[in-house]
Amino acid sequence: MRYATTPHIEKHFTAGDTVRDIVIGMSDGLTVPFALAAGLTGAIASSRIIFTAGFAEIAAGSIAMGLGGYLAARGMPNITPANGFAKKKKIVTVPDTEAQEVQDIFKNYGLTEAQSKSVVDSLRQRPKDWSIS
Repeated sequence: MRYATTPHIEKHFTAGDTVRDIVIGMSDGLTVPFALAAGLTGAIASSRIIFTAGFAEIAAGSIAMGLGGYLAARGMPNITPANGFAKKKKIVTVPDTEAQEVQDIFKNYGLTEAQSKSVVDSLRQRPKDWSIS
């Protein structure tokens, strides 16, 4: 059996939430107006009404998608400077409690007790990576 001699290089998508939101918004934003226009075409003979309804739906859909995205992003937990300071303070004042919290998070991802402890112990040896920048 012959194996490839060139290294396998994987490229991962790193654009983030903005591109995801644009793609989802565009797919929803284009599907609904076309469906509305197709439905109205069978019921109404006036193309002027169909165009008006289509554009009204695009405007309403844009507002709804924009507001929905804004509210979803606003509701997501994030690390604020105050929260980051509190985390850094906990790392110094109650390091074992903070380490246990992080270990529990890793266990929720399927790591064993020993594996999660090893990761946390390694992070604790690197203060720059252990604390939130």
